[in-house]
Amino acid sequence: MAQMMMREAILETIRDEMRRDPKVMMLGEDLVGGMGTAGGPEAIGGIWSTSTGLWEEFGSDRVIDTPISESAIIGSAAGAALAGKRPIAELMFADFVGVCMDQIWNQIAKFRYMFGGKSKCPVTIRLVYGAGFNAAPQHSQAVYSMLTSMPGLKVVLPSTPADAKGLLTQAIRDDDPVLFFEHKALYGIKGEVPEGDYTIPFGHARQVRSGEHVTLVTCGMMVSVCERAADQLAQEGISCDVLDMRTTSPLDEEAILDSVELTGRVVLVDESPPRCSVASDVAAMIANKAFAALKAPPQLVTAPHSPVPFARELESAYLPSPPKVIDAVRTVLAYR
Repeated sequence: MAQMMMREAILETIRDEMRRDPKVMMLGEDLVGGMGTAGGPEAIGGIWSTSTGLWEEFGSDRVIDTPISESAIIGSAAGAALAGKRPIAELMFADFVGVCMDQIWNQIAKFRYMFGGKSKCPVTIRLVYGAGFNAAPQHSQAVYSMLTSMPGLKVVLPSTPADAKGLLTQAIRDDDPVLFFEHKALYGIKGEVPEGDYTIPFGHARQVRSGEHVTLVTCGMMVSVCERAADQLAQEGISCDVLDMRTTSPLDEEAILDSVELTGRVVLVDESPPRCSVASDVAAMIANKAFAALKAPPQLVTAPHSPVPFARELESAYLPSPPKVIDAVRTVLAYR
């Protein structure tokens, strides 16, 4: 296996899929170097360096710099998908998904249903999300809970470079619209990535840690938070079963319920605010389908119901952290 950063795994996956299938194309802001530029020294590959070199290899027909208009990006991707292409549309910041919500919610998510299954919309929308970079409330939000609630969309949150490759490959080849959430803080992490053709089916959670005392259910950037908490708790003889959901829609209910049946205690860790969140939804599902197995009420560790603070100290306090997860674990273990 090759060692690479998550941003490198994403770039290599896009390049491999564009080489494999000429219908795959990419569009978004500054993918080449800015609207009207011709590549060369300015071809930075986006501010996240996830499209570097693609314009030089595939040209302006398949790597398209767009105006600063999320509606134009997603509307164009929707039309291209209906016309037989497999577009990868990048939203530089997930926070601006509201600008193109009609295209996503009322069009892309409903095409297959509205046309009785005779049409498909194989579009992958990549959204960069998450706090921790002192980027203030309009560039730091975790909006995946809102989009998970919309029927017709698949929602994916990789937490490792290997998962980034396997899940993104699956997304690009999928015949349904996929929202692929990439956390800013994960772009630089390194890990082993399988070589060759590699896909991960949606709806299959990953068991990050095996344990018998408490189940930790999480996704995205919060996986590493739960891992650090689990490592500290293990030193006290408390073992945590850590599950990375990978996809919030579809959701691997079976894996979550199996773990809760084993441990009887569960903590949901979610970067988004608590109201109508993924954590709240999964907690309700557990209470409904595994109530008899619970030895304690499910605990939620989420961001507060507040905009993301700009001040570094406040932003740190805003985010779920290992100490907060440990406190929640101690709370569920206090029930006998």
